[in-house]
Amino acid sequence: MRYYIVIPAHNEEAFLADTLNSVLRQSLQPEQVVVVNDNSTDGTEAIIDTFLGLSSIFKKLNITSSTLHMPGSKVVNAFNKGLSVLNDEFDFLVKLDADIILPDNYFERIAYIFTGNPKVGIAGGFLSEKDSNGHWKRNHPMNKNHVRGAFKAYSKNCFKAMGGLKNAMGWDTVDELLAQYNGFEIFTDDGLNAKHLRPTGLSYNEKAKLLQGKAMYTMRYGFWITFIASAKMALNHKNWKVFFDNFEGYYTARKERASFLVSEKQGQFIRKLRWKNIKRKLL
Repeated sequence: MRYYIVIPAHNEEAFLADTLNSVLRQSLQPEQVVVVNDNSTDGTEAIIDTFLGLSSIFKKLNITSSTLHMPGSKVVNAFNKGLSVLNDEFDFLVKLDADIILPDNYFERIAYIFTGNPKVGIAGGFLSEKDSNGHWKRNHPMNKNHVRGAFKAYSKNCFKAMGGLKNAMGWDTVDELLAQYNGFEIFTDDGLNAKHLRPTGLSYNEKAKLLQGKAMYTMRYGFWITFIASAKMALNHKNWKVFFDNFEGYYTARKERASFLVSEKQGQFIRKLRWKNIKRKLL
């Protein structure tokens, strides 16, 4: 199968070479890899230039954007600009973070998944992160059927049916909801374990704390699903401030009449799906 990779990179000199080397080691090589140098002020571009000389699969795109690390909008904006220089001659498309080390057979397995089941629209494995003792341990998302935004692979048909990625916080949740809305399945391969070199959340800033609640509003969750999802997040983070920040973001978005990421019909589907999953976990 033919596949493309887009890697947004902002000041990633500490990790980028490891990520690109893991791409080079893939048993199934990508047709093209676009590394989007997003306003970096460190040695990121020099690393990209080195890999341009190592393989013709690599391409560089320099863009200018905000230096702030705002979850969602910055990374999706960079991804979309990278996507704009690629053609449609692919079977699946990958959004990959610049701080991931993939197993050598990662994309061979992803291709096998898409080939074996055309209903699968989004596929991926799991991430491991170093704990305080320096040991690699799997970092589970709250939902084990969720593919982390750090390394998402989309079938071409699914990506087009979704209308691409939403340029907002929550993009890596709404994509899976819209995939299912359009009749596609999400598949996580328990045998695929990648290493995440930067633990989740360390680069988020204080200005982003209300964005999760805003995302729940713009995905049309409604009060009770937002309540339950926020409570789960607070328990997961062991910090009840997360719960109150989410609701402040939710009500601020409602007061400001923030634009929805999904249509009313899609919102109905999302709420029905969310309630179905909540009830299933309770039984």
